[in-house]
Amino acid sequence: MNYVFVISQIILNFALKIMRVLLVNTSEYTGGASIAANRLMKALNRNGVEAEMLVRDRKTQNPRVVALPASPLLKAKFLWERFSIMLNNRFSKENLFALDPGICGNDITRLPVFERADVIHLHWVNQAMLSLADIRKIVQSGKPVVWTLHDMWACTGICHQADTCEGWLHACGHCPMLKAGGSHDLSYRTFIRKQQLYAASKIHFVTCSDWLADICRQSPLLQGKSVTSIPNPIDVQLFSPGDKMSARILLSLPTDKLIVLFVAYKATDKNKGIDYLIEAMRLLRERNPQLTDRIALVTVGREANLLRDRFACKSYPFEYVGSEQEMLQFYRAADLLAMPTLMDNLPNTVVEAMACGLPCVASRVGGLPQMITHGVDGYLSRLRDAEDFSKGLEFVLTSPDFARMGTAARTKVLHTYSEEAVVRRYLGVYENV
Repeated sequence: MNYVFVISQIILNFALKIMRVLLVNTSEYTGGASIAANRLMKALNRNGVEAEMLVRDRKTQNPRVVALPASPLLKAKFLWERFSIMLNNRFSKENLFALDPGICGNDITRLPVFERADVIHLHWVNQAMLSLADIRKIVQSGKPVVWTLHDMWACTGICHQADTCEGWLHACGHCPMLKAGGSHDLSYRTFIRKQQLYAASKIHFVTCSDWLADICRQSPLLQGKSVTSIPNPIDVQLFSPGDKMSARILLSLPTDKLIVLFVAYKATDKNKGIDYLIEAMRLLRERNPQLTDRIALVTVGREANLLRDRFACKSYPFEYVGSEQEMLQFYRAADLLAMPTLMDNLPNTVVEAMACGLPCVASRVGGLPQMITHGVDGYLSRLRDAEDFSKGLEFVLTSPDFARMGTAARTKVLHTYSEEAVVRRYLGVYENV
């Protein structure tokens, strides 16, 4: 090792006050958490921080994204952890990816990308990226640790979203997601392991929404821990209003319709509320057939083709769109975003749509009330209420303030979710830890 070079780099970095941050996430681009972490990495680099991202599943050749060393053990660990869930679930595949025991992972503390970082910033590290034991090693390295939570996993036993279950308020056990649940089941045992880890750790927790921050403060696991709510950043130069007709022509969509957009990684995902959207469109046709005749419903996501004939209006399905540039055209082509989700934290889709000047009709759940101001830049529907959701669609699409709603949505994103606004808040956290 060239010690003179290393020492000179340390001195130079200190003199220039360059902060080096390592973001850790299971995937580079698959799923909302990875997209949010990737955007934060780019935003940090554009605002004077030297940020890198460590992932198991690398999707691009971005030099700032580093993959774990290739090994057949990576897949073996993933499979073993899934098997352990089945073992505790009477060999059922039900909830196979809704649960995570945190028993398999990778020791990243000896990797060069870890060693050169000043701050370790964990994101979504499940599915055998990091185990609880690996997180303990990271804490024991002495480096400051920030952990941004994208779901409830850090404050429950094993589930990512507790839904109506309140077991996480009482050390879990009798997990409703396990067929072999009991007082000392996998959820309880994992809860205790987390309790032991957090008690010996100084981790600063960040949530993407005020809703999740409130959940964390109620959790027995995080009592006395520092919790800050900071939203995910978005590139407001990229996600911006554009020519609606040009976007529609590019996508071969009708230029004379009101386009309602529905976006999900998997369009048929029940948790995204697709059944309620289908029912809402049926109810809207019964109540206002003239308006429904003017609507074209665009669904974007895997298995979207399966929904082609399910709506009471003309529909246009598109399979999953990978690039941001492609997705941008859908936002620009649309008039409204429909988000009938049953549970969400701070969905990227809503921020992206609002940045493009789209009002949103969404369920009043999770972090969505923080994002949407009812009647100002969208409509908040009662949860699991197709009738109210249909009224929301009608309210926004027929509102004399329709254009003003879109402008208000864009303005809110500029003030709250822009890269500069979010990075400024994260720098405060980094400097504090």
